[in-house]
Amino acid sequence: MSKRTGSLSINSENIFPIIKKWLYSDHDIFVREVISNGCDAITKLAKLEMMGEYEYPEDYKKKIEVVVNPDEKTLKFIDNGLGMTAAEVEEYITQIAFSGATDFLNKYKDKTTKDEIIGHFGLGFYSVFMVADEVHIDTLSWQKDAKPVHWECDGGTEYSIDEGNRTEVGTEITLFLSDDCLEFANEYRMREIISKYCSFMPVEIFLSKANAEQEYETIDESELRDDDVIVERIHEDAKTEEKENENGEKEVVEVSPARDRVKINKRPVSLSDTNPLWTKQPKDCTDEEYKEFYRKVFMDYKEPLFWIHLNMDYPFNLKGILYFPKINTEYDSIEGTIKLYNNQVFIADNIKEVIPEFLMLLKGVIDCPDLPLNVSRSALQNDGFVRKISDYITKKVADKLTGMCKTDRESYEKYWDDISPFIKFGCIKDHKFGEKMGDYILYKDINGKYLTIQDLAAKKEDAAKETKESETSAETSETADAADSASEETKEPEKTTVYYVTDEIQQSQYINMFREAGLDAVILKHNIDSAFITHMEQLRDDLKFQRIDADVTDTFKEETDEDALKETADTLTEVFRKALGKDKLTVKVEKLKNANVSSMMTLSEENRRMQEMMKMYGMYGMDPSMFGNEETLVLNANNKLVQYVAAHKDSEHVPMICEQLYDLAMLAHKTLNPDEMTKFIARSNEILMLLAMS
Repeated sequence: MSKRTGSLSINSENIFPIIKKWLYSDHDIFVREVISNGCDAITKLAKLEMMGEYEYPEDYKKKIEVVVNPDEKTLKFIDNGLGMTAAEVEEYITQIAFSGATDFLNKYKDKTTKDEIIGHFGLGFYSVFMVADEVHIDTLSWQKDAKPVHWECDGGTEYSIDEGNRTEVGTEITLFLSDDCLEFANEYRMREIISKYCSFMPVEIFLSKANAEQEYETIDESELRDDDVIVERIHEDAKTEEKENENGEKEVVEVSPARDRVKINKRPVSLSDTNPLWTKQPKDCTDEEYKEFYRKVFMDYKEPLFWIHLNMDYPFNLKGILYFPKINTEYDSIEGTIKLYNNQVFIADNIKEVIPEFLMLLKGVIDCPDLPLNVSRSALQNDGFVRKISDYITKKVADKLTGMCKTDRESYEKYWDDISPFIKFGCIKDHKFGEKMGDYILYKDINGKYLTIQDLAAKKEDAAKETKESETSAETSETADAADSASEETKEPEKTTVYYVTDEIQQSQYINMFREAGLDAVILKHNIDSAFITHMEQLRDDLKFQRIDADVTDTFKEETDEDALKETADTLTEVFRKALGKDKLTVKVEKLKNANVSSMMTLSEENRRMQEMMKMYGMYGMDPSMFGNEETLVLNANNKLVQYVAAHKDSEHVPMICEQLYDLAMLAHKTLNPDEMTKFIARSNEILMLLAMS
């Protein structure tokens, strides 16, 4: 076979159905595309008027009209932009992917700015064929002596073009809807779609229903506008009532003054806020405006805690507002919404390439005209530029939070409980954010104070210094210095141990012991905290987190010779194992300073975290003991009840006492299961009965 060369060809008959069916993931997106094109046409006409190439007609008002007609199964989009000539229709409409916006920008590149033009792709118009069997275009160009144009296409590759009958500059697009897309001829459905995609487009958008009955409204004559259609003038006489005065006499008083009112055709209300709050300078926005915008966009009537107004012009254009909402739910049920816009055109919610993952928990809007969108304007192209935008957003959030902590610590502490899940999640997911926020993470202690890691370390250092000063030593200073020097050479750097609480009620016994001993602990009860403390330990070698029931610290214990307690420990271990039917139960006997404490349950920090991991990954079938010892029952040798058990191990009531002490210790440690709780209640009643009968 002889060698041949050629060129690839693309057949429009084959590609057109693909464009119609697969270019857009959501069929309702055609509304955004058509209205965007209308906005561009109006923006272009405004540019021409500004440059003196066109003069607006009297009473001109920029607008886009959307008209639904369920009877005729049609949907109309009407704009009063610059319109098209027959040649332009042939060029921009019939040539797939040829953008009129691009052509306009090239022609007027020295007289206009590209950022104000929304559409840069020529595929948007063809999205209408996803819902329409046939499409008509009626248009009249702004150019002098231009003739109206009528264009028709039934969704195939054939079209017809002829002279039309439109008399006003602009374009009217009529969609003859497919039978399976008649929902788009419903007024309420269209209102929903326009609100979704076009709420902030730079041109007013009006929705109406064809052949609908005229609606009216009544206003004060002083509120009358030039464009109002007056139906009726109404004079309302003053309203009076007979009332009793201070002297007990009846008199007629005016309760409502006379006024002149006007009945008018109901004014159309735009579905688009053409100047959204994020387009303004932060200094020009009030707190109430921020709150009202939040309520309007997110339908959340709980006031946000605070917000961050993004306003950047270089090296890229980015504006937006991020809100920190007040939450009352657990972390796994938090769901935020970050709406992404391109020149006030809605693109999508929560695009992960732009919005850092941890900020998905927030609510807000971001408008970036520089985003590298794909041809359908539904997703981003893979571009390193997007990463820069994401990094900038992260930096601005971190700057806002650290600045608040430095300059307004009181407000920062007030918000902390609500914003801490966002911040901690951010530290885990974003290394740069974690570096910036590390020193500004707050920990609420058992006394209600908010402390940083530095505060906790300093507090512990002060306590250690006081303890050291109170101790006496027979060693000379030289000997002590030498010992300290030798010790420092051999021992590892001391870690700051942060004790924490996960349940203030359940762990109240341990909390009280900590308070009595002058120790402090922080409250970490959110679902995110388990992962967060592990993350912090990985970042900092000098930091260790330990739950207050992980062990009994030396501070709680009296100095005791272990050999002296060995016999008691052996006896109690045997008695409790036998009474509870737990041959492998770990029992530890200590002399606690607080004699009122009878029993405690401890679980090593490592073992607890392993169990939490198993639960997280659904590893319920595995035996937790394979990763370490189970809970340790700590008995207080200074407690009279424990002493009684040790001295009367053969008493008939000792097994019941052992079971009760075990459950009491467990209750302060974790929740009993239903069977255990039932037995505990029954046993408690039995003990009370014995007391009553004694």
